[in-house]
Amino acid sequence: MSDQPPEQPPGQPPYGQQPGDQSPYGQPPGGQSPYGQPPPGAPYGQPQGAPYGQPPQGAPYGQPYGQAYGQPVSTGTNGMAIAGFVCSFLCWPLGLIFGFIALSQIRERGQGGRGLAIAGIVISIVSLFIGIAYFAGNNG
Repeated sequence: MSDQPPEQPPGQPPYGQQPGDQSPYGQPPGGQSPYGQPPPGAPYGQPQGAPYGQPPQGAPYGQPYGQAYGQPVSTGTNGMAIAGFVCSFLCWPLGLIFGFIALSQIRERGQGGRGLAIAGIVISIVSLFIGIAYFAGNNG
C-alpha cells in the first residue's frame, strides 16, 4: 500500500475547483474574496471607494459615538462641594475640609461643582485670616 495520494488525470482540475478556475485553493477568480470580505489592500473600516480620513457613517462629523470606556460619566453637582461652600460661611473649618474632599471626589468621578469647592476653600481661608486678625487685634 502506498501513502501517497492518487495522481490526477492530466487536464482535470484539482479537487474543489471547477473546470476553468485556475486560482489555487478553490478561491473565486478575479481577485474576489470569499464571504463578502473586502479584497486585500482595501482600507479597514472604510467602504469601497471612500477616501481615507472620511468620518464613518452613523455619527455626524465631529460628534463622538459615546464616551470612551473607563471615563467617568458626569452625574451632576457634587454634594460635598455644595456643603463646603455653605459651611465656609457658617463654620470655616468644615468648609475647608468639605472643599478639599469635594475636589478629590470631583476629580475621581467627573462630577460638576469644582467652582463651588474652590470657592468654599477660598472663603474658608479668608475667614480663617479674618478670625486670626480679629483675635490678634483684640489681645494685643
